[in-house]
Amino acid sequence: MAAVFTPARSYLFAPAHDAKLLERVYTAGADVVLLDLEDAVPASEKDRARAMAVEALRRRRAWVRVNAARSERCAADLGAVAGLALGIRIPKVESAEEVAWVAARAPGLPLGCTIESARGVLAAREVAAAPQAAHLIYGNADFCADVGIDGGELPTLYARSHLVLASRAAGIAPPCDAAYTRIADEEGLRREAAFARSLGFFGKSAIHPRQLATIHDVFRPSAAQVTWARRILAAFEAAGGAATRTAQGEMVDAPVAERARQILHLAERGE
Repeated sequence: MAAVFTPARSYLFAPAHDAKLLERVYTAGADVVLLDLEDAVPASEKDRARAMAVEALRRRRAWVRVNAARSERCAADLGAVAGLALGIRIPKVESAEEVAWVAARAPGLPLGCTIESARGVLAAREVAAAPQAAHLIYGNADFCADVGIDGGELPTLYARSHLVLASRAAGIAPPCDAAYTRIADEEGLRREAAFARSLGFFGKSAIHPRQLATIHDVFRPSAAQVTWARRILAAFEAAGGAATRTAQGEMVDAPVAERARQILHLAERGE
């Protein structure tokens, strides 16, 4: 059984072969640090990046993006970091079998499954239902390259919405949106994050610390959400942890109460 997974607003990448960034990433203010062994690491640096990730994880734990499932590099990545990481992000997922392959080599860890192709989008429902799948992640750059589009809200609407529905149908956390690659474009970042949230996403990957404040602001729980969460937990606690209803007629059970706790946890960060 996978560890309890709480969705985060921000996942900040750090290439694991860059010693300077490995030191800075932990103090940048991200909800989740994500050490990268995949796309940000040149082929010639893969072995060194893996070793450096292990050393970093021994000091401070983090999530790790490994190389593609079923590859020799991924097997080596998981053999090195599975016992140290908080979770594993799998790139370019196109089947539930790939998730199972990783899960067998990282037992008990939550798995973030990145959907980055047409095949991946069409398989998202099965991927989301795979054991240990904690959430889906939309991979914008690779998806757009795969289907031959330039991106944008309308061209990616179906793919993004499909991930939201697949996640909900499987009963897992909402999907996380892709990183925004124009680091200096705060307005564009805010617009893209707000669009993703409007579809049902929660959280966004980041490639630079300066993106974190905007991401946190967009995905911060609203006042209405906080009020709802407090009402839900008050009713649940008054019922002694049994399924119940609020005065407004809302059904409350353990999963609903857990979502309320997650909202209050995020709100209490005060960032």
